Amino acid sequence: MELTVLSLSFALLLVLGVPVAFSIGLASVCTVLFSGMPIAIVFQKMVGGMQVFSFLAIPFFVFAGELMLYGGIADRIVRFANSLVGHVRGGLGMSNVIGCTLFGGVAGSPLADVSAMGSVMIPLMKKEGYDADYAVNVTTHAALVGALMPTSHNLIIFALATTGIASVSVFSLILAGVIPALILTICNLIAAYYVAVKRGYPTRGKFPGWKEVFKAFLGSLPGLLIVVIILAGILSGVFTATESAATAVLWALIVTVLVYRSLSWQHFLKACAKACKTTGVVLLLIGISSAFGYFMALYEVPQKTGALMTSVSATPWVIFLMINVLLFVLGTFLDMAATILICTPIFLPIAAQFGMDPVQFGIVMLINCALGLNTPPVGVTQFVGCAIGEISVGQVMKSILPFYGALTACLMLVTYVPAFSLWLPNLFK
Repeated sequence: MELTVLSLSFALLLVLGVPVAFSIGLASVCTVLFSGMPIAIVFQKMVGGMQVFSFLAIPFFVFAGELMLYGGIADRIVRFANSLVGHVRGGLGMSNVIGCTLFGGVAGSPLADVSAMGSVMIPLMKKEGYDADYAVNVTTHAALVGALMPTSHNLIIFALATTGIASVSVFSLILAGVIPALILTICNLIAAYYVAVKRGYPTRGKFPGWKEVFKAFLGSLPGLLIVVIILAGILSGVFTATESAATAVLWALIVTVLVYRSLSWQHFLKACAKACKTTGVVLLLIGISSAFGYFMALYEVPQKTGALMTSVSATPWVIFLMINVLLFVLGTFLDMAATILICTPIFLPIAAQFGMDPVQFGIVMLINCALGLNTPPVGVTQFVGCAIGEISVGQVMKSILPFYGALTACLMLVTYVPAFSLWLPNLFK
């Protein structure tokens, strides 16, 4: 009965439109009151869930991304991407994909990526004759690569969600996301090119020459170096994965203030305020989800879910497919951090039971959550892209299938070919 109260109260609150964090917390409180346990348990688990040293990386990575967003790095990355593929048919769309990927590696946030690159590329693509739905779909799907990049705070959230279940290091996850991010970028480029050819979009001038490409690359290099610094620093042992986040903030300040000189005091204050707000929301979700996870473990939700799934099939590939479908469905209703924190304790033990490495599962989880970010009713990146493109979500959804196909192809490759996510972590073990 306690589990029924937990599940039904959580589902009912979501249906009523209560924010996810409050839905999780109130469901936990309802369960405590029904079971007769002390209500202090909820607050103890919340505080204990947030008192982890590794959480320091989250505000630092978020702050670094905001500094990059307000510091003018996006314009230089767009210029570099245009010089590379702007001359190909639908080249502006392909430039958008490359630009979003590069900025996603710098910011580590799909939402920041859409906000920064979308505000530059979507109006430009519309001006050049591209349809608004194409411009929005290209931008929002390319921005999802940011969830897999070394600067992504979602990697850290997943690592912390595995505490007590499996031993997953943040560094292993950072390495594991590199190749899937490249695969996702290639899939997005193919989708962008396919739709551009099908619709007969124009080319954009001639190839400017390698000299111009090199000049544009040098202009964007200081911002792009953050990914290299993080990976090199951790590999060489100069700093830990947590310390790399503080290094990212320092480098972001150096680049935007001293190199580009594009970060004004007003923009710095905006970056601080946005980072504080995002960090507060994430930490609140983490704390409340710790209490929620305690009750899920207490009432054996992972074991019961696993038993239900194995009653359907005992074949690993079928189990993995069911996990992907369930994660996708849940990701359309929940925020990315909430999905990771709630679903990891449930599905990770099941995936591990059937032979999936916890690090590989982490990347599968992040790709599913990224897909949810671009799917109504809680597709925040899609909402931002549609607002910039001045187009309805319904119009965008009508032409989304090629881009969904690209993301799904990447998800299937990572799910069923472990080497794509595990080769780099195993190489540097």
